[in-house]
Amino acid sequence: MVNTKVNLSGLVLDNPVIPASGTFGFGYEFADIYDINILGSISCKGTTKEPRFGNPTPRIAECTEGLINSVGLQNPGVDKVISEELPKLSKVYKKPVIANISGFSVDDYAYSCQKINDCEQVGIIEVNVSCPNVHNGGMSFGTSAKSAYEVTKAVKSVTTKPVYIKLSPNVTDIAEIAKACEDAGADGISLINTLLGMKIDLKTRKPVIANKMGGFSGPAIFPVAVRMIYQVYEAVKIPIIGMGGVSSARDVIEIMLAGATAVQVGAANLVDPFACKKIIEDLPDVMQKYGIADISEIIGGSH
Repeated sequence: MVNTKVNLSGLVLDNPVIPASGTFGFGYEFADIYDINILGSISCKGTTKEPRFGNPTPRIAECTEGLINSVGLQNPGVDKVISEELPKLSKVYKKPVIANISGFSVDDYAYSCQKINDCEQVGIIEVNVSCPNVHNGGMSFGTSAKSAYEVTKAVKSVTTKPVYIKLSPNVTDIAEIAKACEDAGADGISLINTLLGMKIDLKTRKPVIANKMGGFSGPAIFPVAVRMIYQVYEAVKIPIIGMGGVSSARDVIEIMLAGATAVQVGAANLVDPFACKKIIEDLPDVMQKYGIADISEIIGGSH
């Protein structure tokens, strides 16, 4: 019998498999097709201070070994997430969840994180710093070590729960940014978010996505994710939630060997709503195949 449990900043998960934010709604939508309590946790849909309608359509484009999305953080706003979405989820999911928070200024992040911090069912706050900083020309907070530090510091000053900063891969030195977050008090790092991609329709000769560019995810970005997680593991001493093109139990093992304590599954959920369920069911067999008795013992095992 293998042990699939992992400890994420004091939160003990039955297994390391977590649906990634933006690919699993608020979780309860999937409860009709299987028992979602088999999941390690759920990273809920990205939440902002105010409600957001999102970007114009088309928002999704299929690509070779992946897809591009530009949904634009469509969500009902933090107040409704707390009053409506999380209570709906609590009826069908009995474990702590990960609240994913986005913002367009440091004050936005602090406001939403402080509010969500009071929710009992939230075990970890995941702060997405891939959003454009409206006070700095629209550049993402996650592309600057200084900006990432400022957001982390602000959020940590108003929260008591573990804070994980979700980093953008669209940078030159991801390890430097991860270190800045650790220095500011982050409890953990989530990576990688999507790469910036684009697809052009050969008939119309125009971009397929209304916003022209969007986040590229799927199996094609998996080697990039493994590389960046490996680099960040060498740079920081805090735990990592790894993601980026994960679609199998073998991928979970590989990304944990690179340095992840837990693993999020994103685009695979959009291709197959049973993706996480299948990965969790396959994990014990894959562990046995590679002589792994306790999955937590392989974290960073490739270093």
